[in-house]
Amino acid sequence: MLTRQLGYAVQKPSLYGNGDTQVHLRGLLTENLSLNLQTCLATAEACGSSVTYGSSLAERRCVEECRSGRGLASSRSRRRTTMTQSVVVQVGQCGNQIGCCFWDLALREHAAVNQKGIYDEAISSFFRNVDTRVVGDGGSISKGKICSLKARAVLIDMEEGVVNEILQGPLRDVFDTKQLITDISGSGNNWAVGHKVFGSLYQDQILEKFRKSAEHCDCLQCFFIIHSMGGGTGSGLGTFLLKVLEDEFPEVYRFVTSIYPSGEDDVITSPYNSILAMKELNEHADCVLPIDNQSLFDIISKIDLMVNSGKLGTTVKPKSLVTSSSGALKKRHKKPFDAMNNIVANLLLNLTSSARFEGSLNMDLNEISMNLVPFPQLHYLVSSLTPLYTLTDVNIPPRRLKPSLQFVSWNQEGWKTSLCSVPPVGHSHSLLALANNTCVKPTFMELKERFMRLYKKKAHLHHYLQVEGMEESCFTEAVSSLSALIQEYDQLDATKNMPVQDLPRLSIAM
Repeated sequence: MLTRQLGYAVQKPSLYGNGDTQVHLRGLLTENLSLNLQTCLATAEACGSSVTYGSSLAERRCVEECRSGRGLASSRSRRRTTMTQSVVVQVGQCGNQIGCCFWDLALREHAAVNQKGIYDEAISSFFRNVDTRVVGDGGSISKGKICSLKARAVLIDMEEGVVNEILQGPLRDVFDTKQLITDISGSGNNWAVGHKVFGSLYQDQILEKFRKSAEHCDCLQCFFIIHSMGGGTGSGLGTFLLKVLEDEFPEVYRFVTSIYPSGEDDVITSPYNSILAMKELNEHADCVLPIDNQSLFDIISKIDLMVNSGKLGTTVKPKSLVTSSSGALKKRHKKPFDAMNNIVANLLLNLTSSARFEGSLNMDLNEISMNLVPFPQLHYLVSSLTPLYTLTDVNIPPRRLKPSLQFVSWNQEGWKTSLCSVPPVGHSHSLLALANNTCVKPTFMELKERFMRLYKKKAHLHHYLQVEGMEESCFTEAVSSLSALIQEYDQLDATKNMPVQDLPRLSIAM
């Protein structure tokens, strides 16, 4: 879990009256608005979990627990010595809309912390400081006053609409127009067009944008890819990029935020696109943060329902940026996906907070991959975040959580804690939980069933097979890859009730 906090909060009765701390899940774990953390993580066999708590008294108490031998984090308090940079790659309509929310919130967050307008290491994680008076690429400024911030981002879409809207909006000066790739025709909700056609057509241009972004970094650590799984550009071209990044930057981590379509998705071919894309995610991503579109919609709907019902205990944070970029939750969103995108953007902000700001227990992105991915393909991390819209306090010492979680027998210490001293804008604290567990298996199984219903009838298959380089074997290989992934989760589930073996220590023969 990754937590950012000012002060150590006291546990209070939640909205649901059970007195337990509530955590809002934004991954594939649940469709409910809020679940008890101990309960939800105990429902599946956990491969690992990451925890972060945030500043001041909270940090000191958590560190004291760790030093006493009861804590689950590192026993040594440490501070970051070298700041790293990350590049955000926004692909398709969904990816660019979420990316736009991310950059808006990132600017607000850094503005709240850096009120002197100095270009520091925290800002440099996602932004370049550019002197616009200098022509070309020689205008980067490494220190001093902020002149003009440019996002470390690459925007890609095979339709111009969303990117043009961004360039005409309030963030138009944040993006480097040389780091954009657009087309006119679009991918037609066809993975094969995005992956095979546009991938080959724009590969050199995409690679050049990536190289240019890397050249502007002193210590490039990660590429964040944001895309959807149901469309053509997001699923096809979005996963094509992973192979390009793996070949060109093998040492740089590839974190993917994938928006999975709901069962009622209006794109009839979304099961095809999702299964074909998952094969690429299995093979080329380091970590995948799966986000269920239906769960996001349910969360926002329930928030609006509670706010408008005026129920007792529904205390709205007036300056919260978690579900609204304007901070006005009382105003119903004209576009529900705006609030949904804001939640995903906050996931990325919290995920990278420890890499951007100081804390007594910082956590690098590489530590997330190292601690939470026991096997290469089991890299799907379920995300949870609190608070979203209430003043519910967080008080979850790791020593209290550990006994209630069901870890696999061979990884009973699969836990990582980090402390960040800067909370999100409008909140005194926040908690992000990343859990690698088998609760994603039912969603993968449901996706496979939807795929098979179409594939057995060969419905819409001709749209894919008429694309050059696309063969029916691509479908069989993709579904076989998913079946193998589900089987790996089945094997983990089978160890749920196995006793923990206390293996003897290795002895040295003299």
